[in-house]
Parts: sequence; structure tokens; C-alpha cells
Amino acid sequence: MAPDELQLTPRQREILSHVVREYVATGQPVGSRYLVERAGLTVSSSTVRNVLAELEALGMLTHPHTSAGRVPTERGYRFYAEQALAQPEVRTGSFALDLSALRREVDSALQATTEMLSSVTRLLALVSAPGLETTTVRHVEVLLLQPQTVMVVVITSTGGVTKRMFGFDAPVDPGLANWAREYLNDRLVGVRLGSAHLRRQLNDASLATSERVFLDVVAPAFIELVDAEQRLFVGGTAGLLDELPDAELGLYRHVLATLEKRAALLEVLGATLDRRRPFVRVGGDLEHPAFHDVALVGASYGLTHRVLGAVSLLGPVRMDYDKAIRSVRGAAQELSRFVEEVYEDN
Repeated sequence: MAPDELQLTPRQREILSHVVREYVATGQPVGSRYLVERAGLTVSSSTVRNVLAELEALGMLTHPHTSAGRVPTERGYRFYAEQALAQPEVRTGSFALDLSALRREVDSALQATTEMLSSVTRLLALVSAPGLETTTVRHVEVLLLQPQTVMVVVITSTGGVTKRMFGFDAPVDPGLANWAREYLNDRLVGVRLGSAHLRRQLNDASLATSERVFLDVVAPAFIELVDAEQRLFVGGTAGLLDELPDAELGLYRHVLATLEKRAALLEVLGATLDRRRPFVRVGGDLEHPAFHDVALVGASYGLTHRVLGAVSLLGPVRMDYDKAIRSVRGAAQELSRFVEEVYEDN
């Protein structure tokens, strides 16, 4: 999210922050009486009323119906979130996420992260996985399922598993399938998926004609990587709708329906992968029409010199941005530590 160009005075920022936090907590419009009596402000009621009117004129707050209180606008939430992002990070200990038992299984770590985030925040948690092209081959299986049908199973260094089926014009010699399994494990284990070196191993001119023909058919299992739509982990959908207020049910059902078309979300998350600080997208910042009434808070994770994915939370614009930012920061740090160990030999 681009920072709002508008500059507020310290008093305006303070009062806007109080309004946002109170409205997030209660869902009720916030009036000057509350701000004077309960928020600990040391200014008069008339001063607070004037500042509220100024913030409304600036488009940060709005005045619903005939209520004396104000509620934040999308612009107000955006400004508040940017201020929260700009605050120095306070380290209060590791995020409550233990990935040590998962060893080198990155996909399991990503799923555990989404479940923990959604449990802590009661928001939809989304974690984009590293591209398969960032991993190496750990093991290959070549299985003759039918006389003319072969399945190739590729297990990657991060625990990912892909399966591809290939049809042949004529029955496949079982001995050829066994040879391919041994050859592929001998030549490709430790080689990065999609790399030029891998392609050279699949196009060895010294092989017999039948062997080269077989490898030509199954080569897409190593070169044409899995569609990105399968590389987004989602947590928090189960039971979430039961806890939402009626006013937000339609919004979330629309979002959940869109999650089935994950390419849209991956495109949004992909735009953040070159950023090493947390990010916030509020309403209109999210170009896809399904997300105009929600907010996305996230942080990138990865290696020292390479971003691998994003940890994010999707929820109503009226969300606890401070908690969401702390949560994605902590989860991204834990995931980064985990993948550093997994990728150190890749």
C-alpha cells in the first residue's frame, strides 16, 4: 500500500488511532465523550469534537446516520495501518509456532502456519509456497500402471510431491521403465527442477533411441512445473462463518468462493514478494473485485537474499491491524528460520 500523502498533526493521529482501535473492538461509532472520559485524552471535549470534524473533512472518518459518533473510513484504516507498519518492531519472543518436528517438509510447515495464524487471529490465513523451481529432486519413481500408461512421481528436497501421467503410442517395456527409474535417480537427484543442467541430463545424446524417446515423453514431469494455483495454503475457513456477525456473512462467502480460484490471490501476493517489510492492502488497494470490501495484511518470508513466499491474513476492513501485523511478522520470521535450514544444501 502506498503511504497516504496526507499529513496529520500529532493530535489528529492520536485521536484517529483511538477511534480506529475502539471501533475495531466494539463495532460501535465512537464519540467525543468516550474519547475524553475513557481514552485518557488531556484536551477538552470541544477540542476533541473539532478534531473529529477535521478528520471527517479529510475523509478519515465518517458520520453514520444520526449518531453522534464517528467510524473510520477506508482511508482512515489505511492511514492507521501505515502508521502501524512504520513503528519499530518490538521483539517480544518467538511467535507461538513450533516447526522443528516437521524436519524438512516445507508443505507441512506452511499448512501448520496457516492453522496457527487463523487460530490466533480468527481471520483467513494464506501462505504462498515457494516455487518448485527453487527446489531440487530428492527421489523419482517411474510406475507402469497400464501397458501404455506410465506415472512419474517426483519428490523434492522440500518434501513436495508431484505426480504426472503419460500415455505412450505402444506398450512400454517394463525393463525400460525400470531403467528410467534408475537413470533418473542417478542423474537428477540433487539437481534443481527446471534447470538447464536437468534438461541436459534428459537429452543425453549417448542414450539409445528407445531411451531418449521415453525420456522425451516424461520430461514435462521435471520441466513443466505444477500450476501455481496448487501452491497456496489456506487456513481458517472451517467454522469461521459460524462466528461472524450477520453483516459480514455475505462478504466472507463471496471471498471464500473466490478462494476456489486461487490465481487471483496468488497474483495479489506475488506483487509483494520483493518487499522485506510487512504490507497492508485495504479495500480498493486490492484490484480484484472480490476483495474490495476486505483487507490483506502480510509479510514475506524466505532466505537472506531471496524471497520465497508471503504469509498473510485476509479479513474485514474493520480488523485489528496491530495484532495482524505482529502475527504475520512473527510467522514469517519462524518460516524464514525453517526454510533457511531446508534450503542450505540446495
